[in-house]
Amino acid sequence: MKPLNYAILKHFTNGKESCVEDVMAALKDQYSTFKAFNKADILNALMTAEANGLLEEARFDLDDAGEVRVYFRAHEEGMATINKYIKD
Repeated sequence: MKPLNYAILKHFTNGKESCVEDVMAALKDQYSTFKAFNKADILNALMTAEANGLLEEARFDLDDAGEVRVYFRAHEEGMATINKYIKD
C-alpha cells in the first residue's frame, strides 16, 4: 500500500477535478484507519501539492453546510510529474 499522500496525488492522475470529500470517498476503503485521513490533513496535502505546482484549483462552491469547498485538478505537467515519481 502506498503512503496516503502518494495515494492522494495518484487520485488526480485521472484528469478529473476533486474536492476533499471526493478524495476521502475514493480512498476510504484502504486509508480510513490512517491518522491523517481527515478533512483538515487531506486539504493540507492538496494545498501543499498546489503550492508545489502539482495541482491547481479548478473551482469553488458551497457544500450543504454553507462552507466553501475547493476543487483541485492536476494539469498535464502535474500528472506527468506525479506518474514519473509515483508508480502504480
